[in-house]
Amino acid sequence: MDATKGFVVPAGGGKHLDMAAPGRFAALKLVGHETNESIMLFEETVPVGTKSLFHLHRDSDEVAWVLAGEITFKIGDEVTVGGPGTCAFFPRNVPHAWKCTGRETGRVLFMYTPAAAGGYVEELLNHRPINDDERKQLRDRYHWEVVGPNPL
Repeated sequence: MDATKGFVVPAGGGKHLDMAAPGRFAALKLVGHETNESIMLFEETVPVGTKSLFHLHRDSDEVAWVLAGEITFKIGDEVTVGGPGTCAFFPRNVPHAWKCTGRETGRVLFMYTPAAAGGYVEELLNHRPINDDERKQLRDRYHWEVVGPNPL
């Protein structure tokens, strides 16, 4: 793929990532090296109760767009619940977390800009299985900082 010409990822396309939890997976649609490191984008399927790390990114902003289900977001000190069509913006260096809190499996489109922080997710494609030390090394490499347990 060539970022200078543009390209289309068809429905069902992209790289499939098993997120190592039953029913949780991601479809990586745009990866950094394909977009000249401009953006990284993936769709994640999140069963009820699935939650993220409580973390921040040093080098990238993040956007989450809820496609299905209900997601509760914590951004800084604010907590918001949203269903399909809800869009959340996580600025770099601001602690954030999310959790699928509805009664049905959620689907969320996540985007990093620039693509730097998305490199962590991309690398998970090549590091299976992965232990806690390797996961921490990957987070450090892509400037993710875990700030505590998910408070949601």
